[in-house]
Amino acid sequence: MPELPEVESVRRQLDPELSGRRVLDLWTDPHPMIPRQFHRAHEVIGRKIAHVGRRGKFLIAPLDGSLELVMHLGMTGVFRFDSSDPYMRARLTLDDGRDLVFRDVRRFGRLAVVDAGDYGPIPTLAHLGPEPLSVDFDPVRFAGALARTSSPVKPFLLSQRPVAGVGNIYADEALWLARIHPLSRRVGPRRAVALHASLREVLTQAIEREGTTFRDYRMVTGASGRNASFLLAYGHAGHPCPRCGTPLRKIVLGGRGTTYCPRCQRA
Repeated sequence: MPELPEVESVRRQLDPELSGRRVLDLWTDPHPMIPRQFHRAHEVIGRKIAHVGRRGKFLIAPLDGSLELVMHLGMTGVFRFDSSDPYMRARLTLDDGRDLVFRDVRRFGRLAVVDAGDYGPIPTLAHLGPEPLSVDFDPVRFAGALARTSSPVKPFLLSQRPVAGVGNIYADEALWLARIHPLSRRVGPRRAVALHASLREVLTQAIEREGTTFRDYRMVTGASGRNASFLLAYGHAGHPCPRCGTPLRKIVLGGRGTTYCPRCQRA
């Protein structure tokens, strides 16, 4: 599933293309797999898009009339300026004559129109933690959140409550960099500050490289992200740890494959 760097890269390409554009028409899949997958989406018709922003893994475009268009890529969602696609789930016709197509093979993505700031219909968005690259992501508050939970640190990061936008790839990378075992339930203040810095570092670098592409993720231009070859832990089970040479190990944690170094990362 695309994480913050991938969604931010898509946002940076969509924003100049959609800002100031009016939506003339909208087509959505008449047989959506997920209930409320296109919640109030047709209310976008006739409205102007102010810009394209982001919150965690969600794209948010303010519309006139105090509404917002919320877009989530799901696992395989891709936006393209195309006329058709066999996996098209939605198509927005713009006032400049172009069609923005939402392609989604696995059909877990969604489009929704909500009243501005009212994310009740999208609970995951409503309960997001702070943006990791903003001043709101404070290391002391982050350490406090880790101290209060009884969950292992990696599933807690993936819950989106302590920090927004971190998924499987960048959780593995940040935990490796901070030398913290993904199953650790006790992350003291010193290690919490190290994890805070590691999250910022791996996310910043991934954004600079326009995200990580293994198979499905593509930007609006169709280009792949360039971060995959820079990953140090995720996807490298059995390879020597770049820090100590110990073979990296993979476990399943919370239903997600998790790679770590059994020597460098301590519980």
